[in-house]
Amino acid sequence: MPLDGITLNLLKQELSQYIIGSRIEKIHQPSKDELVFHLRSREGAYRLLVSASANSPRLHLTANAPENPATPPMLCMLFRKHLTGAVITDIRQLGHDRVIFIDLAGTNEIGDAVTFTLCVEIMAKHSNIILVNSEGNIVDAVKRVDFTQSSVRQILPSFRYEIPPQQNKIMLTEAYPESIVETIKNCRGKRLSGAILETIQGVSPLISREIAAYTCGGDIGAWEMNEINEQRLLNKLTEIRDTLISGKASPTMLLRENIKPYDFTFTDITQYGFAVTAKTFESFSQLLDDFYYEKDRFERTKQRSQSLLKLLNNAAARAARKLQSRQAELEACADKDKLRINAELILANQYRLEKGSLFYDLENFYDNNEVIRIPADPALSPSANAQKYFKEYRKAKTAEQMLGELIEQSEQELAYLESVIDSVNRADGYTELAEIRNELYEQGYLKRAKNDKSKKPKPMPPMEYVSDDGYTILVGRNNVQNDLLTFKTAAKDDSWFHTQKIPGSHVVVIGNGDIIPEQTCRQAAILAAYHSGGRESSQVAVDYTEVRSLKKPVGAKPGKVIYHTYNTMWVTPDRELCERLRKKK
Repeated sequence: MPLDGITLNLLKQELSQYIIGSRIEKIHQPSKDELVFHLRSREGAYRLLVSASANSPRLHLTANAPENPATPPMLCMLFRKHLTGAVITDIRQLGHDRVIFIDLAGTNEIGDAVTFTLCVEIMAKHSNIILVNSEGNIVDAVKRVDFTQSSVRQILPSFRYEIPPQQNKIMLTEAYPESIVETIKNCRGKRLSGAILETIQGVSPLISREIAAYTCGGDIGAWEMNEINEQRLLNKLTEIRDTLISGKASPTMLLRENIKPYDFTFTDITQYGFAVTAKTFESFSQLLDDFYYEKDRFERTKQRSQSLLKLLNNAAARAARKLQSRQAELEACADKDKLRINAELILANQYRLEKGSLFYDLENFYDNNEVIRIPADPALSPSANAQKYFKEYRKAKTAEQMLGELIEQSEQELAYLESVIDSVNRADGYTELAEIRNELYEQGYLKRAKNDKSKKPKPMPPMEYVSDDGYTILVGRNNVQNDLLTFKTAAKDDSWFHTQKIPGSHVVVIGNGDIIPEQTCRQAAILAAYHSGGRESSQVAVDYTEVRSLKKPVGAKPGKVIYHTYNTMWVTPDRELCERLRKKK
């Protein structure tokens, strides 16, 4: 759901406790629509993430700050110039609208005191992050808007900043709930949820439906409410109003199938019944950080690796077509024995056959002397026709032998490309993508430019986790690292885990010669399921065995192993468990 004005108000109250009085130490721009401000105060250090992404606009404190590009963008450098060292003096909201103002005080290059305001507009595809100086003029913005994009409001450097157009709605904290009920009741032709959405500033469709469900158990016409409905509506609005005034809310995430984030809000939600489950958080920052983590990671990866994914998807499509073509050719070779039988029947009966016939009707002594019709070339003698069939038979037989090997090669290539695509989709930064690109250079799928003098990326270590039993669990980030982890790092008696028939990371439990406890095995299997193409599945099969049981086929591509002795465990991927077990640097 979008971050509505009421939730934003509660978030603003929460943030004010942490960021007011904080000093900006660093500023990073992980992607074109995101900024991360590193703050420090007497209470500690925080990272404030501000996003103008069309799919997930928001601001909150984050524990999952994304990796930054090697070279900061120009906008990031501009923000650093003006805001590094500045102190946050206030955080304000435009009514209950989705606009937040962060006031800052600092000094310029010659030491004079200056003030700025960071305007965070959370409005879907029109979301923006705008820096405004003390005169009310725009310094710059994450998204510039010129006259060709809007004739009403331009966002350009040196232009006067104007607030977004306002809607004529009522603020819950500035009106009596009784008058709001009357206004809602007078919305003729509107369902109750629609009337609430149209009347009250800052409510989302989710909250509007929830209020309507609480009021009348459904969504009747606003004018159809009776006295009991009106009293229930009054009670609910009073409850939300008190929540806003006190700032004491219940940050709640709604989950489908107990694992998939579906929505979030500031109160209990009952309208979905048992279709969703609720999970509460200590703060709205934790809620938003968790809710958007996977979605944002995927979006960032998509931005950074669009050309790479396009190349890999095209290569995988070609490999799939080649595999399909070879399988069709192999099916055509299934009738090769018929060619041999035709040749043998013609030779056995050539004494009574004549040149110039279009076909031969002969008894098939391989099938109870059933008469079959064999096509013939009239320009050839019976003997020559037989040799022609023998030649086609030998050709089909040779093709069948070669096609078996070629199909196996095509299957392995397709599996490899799918594993690389999975690695790209799970990559969590520029360095991981650089390693994958280098792997593709070495495998011949990418060609280095002649003037490319960039250094080979320094290999990253595998991801490291510690099980609740105290055992180290290592997880490979890509195919090359999977090979190094399995055949170089791991000992022969360590335990190895991998998803069954799904591309994913190699996972190794460093056993130090011990018998691995069942709990650690299950946690390693969950890590393998999470770091695989089955991350979004509810049940994933994970194979596990000792490293000594693994073999690397000669000439196989990176990441490919074979094993015959193993056990299988069914698990559910769990990001929270992975975050908890991850070894802190």
